[in-house]
Amino acid sequence: MSERTTDQDRLPDTSPLKTPRAAALAGIVFSVLLIAALVILRLATPSDPRVVGSWLADPARRAAVVTALNFIPFAGIAFLWFIGVVRDRIGRREDRFFVTVFLGSGLLFVGMLFVAAALAGGAIAEAGTAHAGSSSRGILALGRNVTSILVNIYAIRMAAVFTLTTVTIARRTAIVSRWLTFAGFAVALILLIGTNISVWVEVLFPAWILALSLDILVGARSGRSPRVGDAAGPADGHRG
Repeated sequence: MSERTTDQDRLPDTSPLKTPRAAALAGIVFSVLLIAALVILRLATPSDPRVVGSWLADPARRAAVVTALNFIPFAGIAFLWFIGVVRDRIGRREDRFFVTVFLGSGLLFVGMLFVAAALAGGAIAEAGTAHAGSSSRGILALGRNVTSILVNIYAIRMAAVFTLTTVTIARRTAIVSRWLTFAGFAVALILLIGTNISVWVEVLFPAWILALSLDILVGARSGRSPRVGDAAGPADGHRG
């Protein structure tokens, strides 16, 4: 009977899903795609949402915006993979409270990012096919205002919460370098209260995820292990 409770069905430690390289790769893909999308959108669109006709009439700028919006779904998929692999790496050391907030804030961030990208793409498509100039400007202005509020107020705050919970878990389990935890606290604070400092503040989150992913990758190559091993579990105590 006791053999039924063994870990035969668990993935081996060498499984791709269990290795930190999977989390690092997913985080790098997410960071690169999201940074590229944010930079392209900031450079291709005017800062004033009421300025419509000049950049919509430019095929190159319009194509750049469409390309940036197409990056968002793939960035979101990579981020979900990153969440899953990081949580799997935490394993039995996870704190239910922090892991729940970690998972919830990450899912909300991705969901709002998708909604914002869909709204922006729909507004651009509708504005491009509208015949009336005033209608076109109104549609695009509304779309940009809604997406700006959704990203800069709501999604960025969820990114801040995700960063806070990630660095808290990382500090307790020592799965990343200590300097990254302090950098994470600073990034989370800026994302929470400093979004009005600059339009480029939103790039801090994917940049920190990129640094975190590279640190995980370097740690995997150097053989750095978490503070508490996954192999030791409470099931071992039932042997007596």
